Amino acid sequence: MGKKLTIYMIDGTEYGPRIAEIGNWSGKAIYATRSTINKIISRDEFDNPGIYCLKSEPNNENFSERVYIGEAENIKTRLRQHLADPKKDFSEFIFFISKDELLTKSHIRYLESRIVQESINAKSAEIDNGNSPKLPTLHEADVDDMEYFLDQIRLILPVMGFRFLISSVAKPNEEKTKNNIDLFQIKTKSFKAFLYETDQGFVVTKGSEAKKGMSKSTSDNYIRLRAKLIESGTLIEKNGQLEFIEDTIFTSLSAASNMVLGRQSAGPLEWINKDGKSFKDLEDLKIENN
Repeated sequence: MGKKLTIYMIDGTEYGPRIAEIGNWSGKAIYATRSTINKIISRDEFDNPGIYCLKSEPNNENFSERVYIGEAENIKTRLRQHLADPKKDFSEFIFFISKDELLTKSHIRYLESRIVQESINAKSAEIDNGNSPKLPTLHEADVDDMEYFLDQIRLILPVMGFRFLISSVAKPNEEKTKNNIDLFQIKTKSFKAFLYETDQGFVVTKGSEAKKGMSKSTSDNYIRLRAKLIESGTLIEKNGQLEFIEDTIFTSLSAASNMVLGRQSAGPLEWINKDGKSFKDLEDLKIENN
């Protein structure tokens, strides 16, 4: 089922502050760059309790963003504290509030705890929060409401340029579907690596092997990706090579094959099925049949 996401550009410019809302959702998101916050900080939304995220340049070049997640009973007061703090040198800011003003302190603490833990598990960005805050106790109905609220936050964050909740690890329930999907293997006798396709991307399976080193001719982006996988513990050294310790999502077949082979490669040709046909062969057949 589709969803309607409305984005309103507050000052009418493509880089300015904006509001995001989803149909039939009681929440609202407000986004601004640090340089444009003063244009909107006097708005009524800033006097509400909510959950917020600050985005900065990463300290580690293997990541594309550094994020701090927080909660506040008054967004304006907390934001001004961060603006005055030289240690919080953020460049972008987003916060989420309830339009019906029914978010309590326990609600926003629940959202903060869940988002921090998810961001750590996603292994997609540098997270400034030292630890995951303790999850507060809520009534069952409130938990359901906050989980729905969180679902909408997950949808809006990437649209606003915050990608830290997009996990590189496949969801556990996809394990149950592997027997019903097309499984591909890397076209080499040097390593045993397997891959399947999902709506999230191309998933290299847990236990797949990879070459320990990377060719010098490999692009910098892939070298950084390999370093990120090692640093996050997704790839570990074992018996003189590397091994994936969990199902890992890649945005392209080539990214997946490059991580396994340790060199530049054409993924659609490197991944083959049990009959020896490459992913490209099968794609060509689908086009012909259509």
